Amino acid sequence: MKLVVLKENRSGEKRVAITPTVAKSLIAKGFELMVEAGAGEASAFQDKNYTDAGATVVSDRNALFHSGDVFVQINPFSSDAIKSMKQGSVTLSLMYHRTNESLVKELADAGVSSFSMDAIPRISRAQSMDVLSSQSNLAGYKAVTLGANEMTKIFPLMMTAAGTITPSKVLIFGIGVAGLQAIATAKRLGAVVEATDVRPETKEQAESLGAKFITVDSGGTKSEGGYATEVTPEYLAKQKEAVNKSLFAADLVITTALVMGRKAPILITEEQVKQMKYGSVIVDMAVEQGGNCECSELDKIVVKHGVKIIGTSNLPSTLATNASELYAKNVFNLLMHLVEKDNFKWDMEEEITKGTLIVHQGKILS
Repeated sequence: MKLVVLKENRSGEKRVAITPTVAKSLIAKGFELMVEAGAGEASAFQDKNYTDAGATVVSDRNALFHSGDVFVQINPFSSDAIKSMKQGSVTLSLMYHRTNESLVKELADAGVSSFSMDAIPRISRAQSMDVLSSQSNLAGYKAVTLGANEMTKIFPLMMTAAGTITPSKVLIFGIGVAGLQAIATAKRLGAVVEATDVRPETKEQAESLGAKFITVDSGGTKSEGGYATEVTPEYLAKQKEAVNKSLFAADLVITTALVMGRKAPILITEEQVKQMKYGSVIVDMAVEQGGNCECSELDKIVVKHGVKIIGTSNLPSTLATNASELYAKNVFNLLMHLVEKDNFKWDMEEEITKGTLIVHQGKILS
């Protein structure tokens, strides 16, 4: 089976879907691996690293589409790439199929079978394949360091001959994978950390990492597929009231709240920003889905009412080497689950296959 690793087409993307180490493992399992020239350079993986691993590096992109059976990428495939694939090809990538109907239709029209890496079910036996978790973990770390870089204060308590510096106050909205890593990172740097989430069951997780959990009286929601479901406007109003004291005292605020397949909820209004400390910083990790802060702007750092608001998207790409390593391992584990004796098993009733297979041989399944 010929597996093709394509160079990412998204502007500013530095990651690569398969690393040389994972390439070597795939080849050992019987795959023939072809890598588009320069695909790994932005992640610090040279073409030579791939050839040393046993892969073939190809400069002619058209030749890759002509020869390949399975195409692996991080971001959704472009229309040109889809049109270039042979009928019967298999693709693995992030698809965001619930909000990307045109992409799904293009893949179906091309007669290919497509697995969506962002649709991995969040069950125990699929943890090693869970791309969203592996990438969110890195993003949570990066959000804290990015915020720290833009702050005018340090995080830890520091006692000096010239006086004592009090620790910074960090507030984190959303206690998922990204939020938990943000809590852990901020605590390691010495900050006083508070956190809030619409799911009451996350309280214990936040406190286990040293954060104070901000409790909202009554209501809330539970997880669905690893994400919080939407809550009522009344509950959001109660949450806003409960967190305002901490929000207005915070030096750094990180927002991570997402609802699967929908626009991110607004958690910080412009009116709240006006009441925040002058010089404080917000890192809006949900900016690609519309943002948790009303004042966020995609891929911009803006200052509103004396508050610096960071809307940097695709945070995992800023840690391209590690992000690629984790993504590649997720792909490897999924392929080992899907493939048997050089062929896909196509077990349509199996939970992982059923959840991730969005298009099969030109037919839209989900």
